[in-house]
Amino acid sequence: MSAIRQLSAPELKAMLERGDALELVDVRTPEERDIARIDGSTLLDQAELERLMALDKQTLIVFQCHHGMRSQSAAEYFQRAGFENLCNLAGGIDEWSALVDRSVARY
Repeated sequence: MSAIRQLSAPELKAMLERGDALELVDVRTPEERDIARIDGSTLLDQAELERLMALDKQTLIVFQCHHGMRSQSAAEYFQRAGFENLCNLAGGIDEWSALVDRSVARY
């Protein structure tokens, strides 16, 4: 099993700006998401979990949370389910706000 790739916030920004084909999945709570979110991300609820599980196992999925711990766990869960192209946003939305988009609230 390969390691989950750790993406920096600037790396993710570049991927989004290029229009890379990827799924950006927010594993935080709905309440946290109401405070701050990355445009284009989807909240991992039951319906989203089912949609993602039906995707090709080569689909690039980037997970993000507040600081990168819960998203790492989510990536590992998907890895155990057979997905092979997984990334974790290192530092989470907190790093995104600090390094990429200061309009995103920090909490």
